[in-house]
Amino acid sequence: MTSARSHEGPGPLRRTGRAIGRALHLPFTGTARGIRKATHAHGAGESGLGKLIELHAVNGAGDVMITVALASTVFFAVPTDEARGRVALYLAITMAPFTLLAPVIGPLLDRLPHGRRAAMAGAMLARAVLALTMSGAVATGGLELYPAALGVLVCSKAYGVVRSAVVPRLLPPRFSLVKANSRVTLAGLLATGVAAPVAAGLQTLGAGWPLYGACVIFIGGTVLAFTLPPKVDSAKGERKAQLVPPHGVAVSRTESGRGGGKRSWRARRREPNGEKRPGLRSVGPSVLNGLQANTAHRALSGFLIFFLAFLLREHPLAGQSAAVSLGIAGVAAGVGNALGTAVGSWLRARGPEVIVASVLALALGVAVLAALFFSTVTVAALSATAGFTQALSKLSLDAMIQRDVPEEVRTSAFARSETVLQMAWVVGGGIGIALPLNGVLGMSVAAGILALGAATSVRGLLGAARRGSPHPRVA
Repeated sequence: MTSARSHEGPGPLRRTGRAIGRALHLPFTGTARGIRKATHAHGAGESGLGKLIELHAVNGAGDVMITVALASTVFFAVPTDEARGRVALYLAITMAPFTLLAPVIGPLLDRLPHGRRAAMAGAMLARAVLALTMSGAVATGGLELYPAALGVLVCSKAYGVVRSAVVPRLLPPRFSLVKANSRVTLAGLLATGVAAPVAAGLQTLGAGWPLYGACVIFIGGTVLAFTLPPKVDSAKGERKAQLVPPHGVAVSRTESGRGGGKRSWRARRREPNGEKRPGLRSVGPSVLNGLQANTAHRALSGFLIFFLAFLLREHPLAGQSAAVSLGIAGVAAGVGNALGTAVGSWLRARGPEVIVASVLALALGVAVLAALFFSTVTVAALSATAGFTQALSKLSLDAMIQRDVPEEVRTSAFARSETVLQMAWVVGGGIGIALPLNGVLGMSVAAGILALGAATSVRGLLGAARRGSPHPRVA
């Protein structure tokens, strides 16, 4: 009897249970397989870039959880005047010290070339602990919240600097750096878009719940960081790059560029063994001019985030509530950023100087229109344009660094440039907080930020594009 039953196989009840289990399990396993297939495509799985893409997605999801919790406490939970004071206090306690710490992050991480995985894991674990620490103070908005927020900010930026330095180590064959960075960035944007409504839902359960979610996510990121390939920790052939060569040690060499023009583009410092050590100026003006243009974009981003947050809360767009007005600006910026990342992946490394100059001119034109014709449409257009141009300009800067900076100092160059851009965001945010809540005035200041960037960079970028790169790179 038992033998007959064993040949018949499992009973109807068991078969039904297994079928239900497979049906419930399939959406999760299918989604996981789809994500893994997308992140590991075109050799990214073999090179290890796929793991970094997934890690950056986890980073974006955790950061947005903390952002939602802090915004609800510092900004939305109190009247506008008090909120402005709280955000100003937040900037004073977190952003001002960060401005002093930011220049230290890159050089400090340069001293850990053999511990990049540990550095990223440490940044994740520290944010997990800090999120748990903030969960008790977020409901009251006490002063103890701000030092923890500063710690989260520093850890987030430290992760970003290390991630920029790691990408060149994980490039698949026939993969340009701009394409790799666009994939990493797009993964972070998508994860942020998915996690934001989840964080908002957790917020309805209690002020600390998004922080509990962030803690869990960052713990997962800590584990994931150690799954990156060991070559991430290799420092073979690397040296430290400098944005500006030290006084009295520059050596120049003039040679002909395309079109018969003359230029001096080498500046090196001698090391103790007599060997010349390259700095960023050793590769011509393209990288420095590109960095100047990106500084304007990043300052604009910080400015718009804080200025529009207060402006649209106090003076919503015509016919819209404050929440809808903020939503329009936020969604427009997010869509523009994603579109810029996608376009950057498609363009790859084609004419990065021209791209940077063109998108800066585009952003400036839209900002001028927003100042002249302030309305719902122009605010949304400027938000979308700012997101688009910032993403595309940063990817083009990455392409110039890959092309022009010698491999032995390239990872250090990424760390230095990322630090400068983070400082620009802090300055832009401070201007947005201090400015009176007048839409026309704000858009005029936005145009002024971009005009300053254009005045310092566009001529050099276009000149470098006409002459051609001193270090052509085979893609």
